[in-house]
Amino acid sequence: MKKLVVVALGGNAILRGDEIGTIEQQEENTRNTLENLIPMIKEGYNMIISHGNGPQVGNILMRNDAGEQLYGIAQMPLDVCVADSQGGIGYMIERILRNLLREHGIEKEVVTLVTQVVVDKNDNAFSNLTKRVGKIYNKEQAENLKKLKGWQFKTSPKTKDGWRRVVASPKPIRVLNEQVINRLVNQGIIVITVGGGGVPVYIDDKNSVRPSEAVIDKDFASSVIGAALKADELYILTDVPYVYLNYKKPNQQQLETINKNEAEKYLEQGMFGEGNMSPKISACINFVKNGGNKAVITEATKLTDKTYGTKIVLE
Repeated sequence: MKKLVVVALGGNAILRGDEIGTIEQQEENTRNTLENLIPMIKEGYNMIISHGNGPQVGNILMRNDAGEQLYGIAQMPLDVCVADSQGGIGYMIERILRNLLREHGIEKEVVTLVTQVVVDKNDNAFSNLTKRVGKIYNKEQAENLKKLKGWQFKTSPKTKDGWRRVVASPKPIRVLNEQVINRLVNQGIIVITVGGGGVPVYIDDKNSVRPSEAVIDKDFASSVIGAALKADELYILTDVPYVYLNYKKPNQQQLETINKNEAEKYLEQGMFGEGNMSPKISACINFVKNGGNKAVITEATKLTDKTYGTKIVLE
């Protein structure tokens, strides 16, 4: 059987931090990132692609806010906004990848799935809101919105007096479209799925699928679908070629290959500092612990160079 690989595209793969987010910018970044997947596709890997949506879903929420204030248009809940971003980003990735495959003479189908991901409605994350979303408000605006909508806010680290809405970020349990994805990849179809971590839903007492006002970490969701489908490898693409201990400190140390126990030890010691590397390490640990052969964190342009990247293995 062909090897199955899950590739999680980081936020900078689509939108850079210093850009305003025009479609031209997003398309150029996406094309440059996807070019790095072509050698792996030529090698014969079956492939699942996931992607982040942080800047994009934030923009959707801001448009929601502006539409309500200026024109009285009803705001959509967070799960709908995540689905909106999944469809839009997935469409862009699929279209650009189809063109690249044609240019490289590769005959392969690509499909985008708006994917629902099950979370536990009793997850502790719902009582400890940590994920910042949407625009930055001043304190007065935040207090008014809290009274009006029941939203919760925390100060934004980007400004001295800015406040941003915070929502729950529960752990993903399973992907509802798991069997569909499995059938597609076994036919050699490239599947774009769990975009932005997937649309968060929970199963109620009547076994109905219900929406959840939350966001899911896309790297952890990628590890969940990878483990469920017995993928061989997980690649998490970010903006650095390696993971480092004590990042940007005098005692910074580059990590090349570590096992699960070492990764867990470093994680518990807080060696990855603040920022977004800790969730990526947790996702990699989850993947190898549940049957994956290898998880790699690296920068997109280093993907085909096996000398780059931090590899996490079971033992």
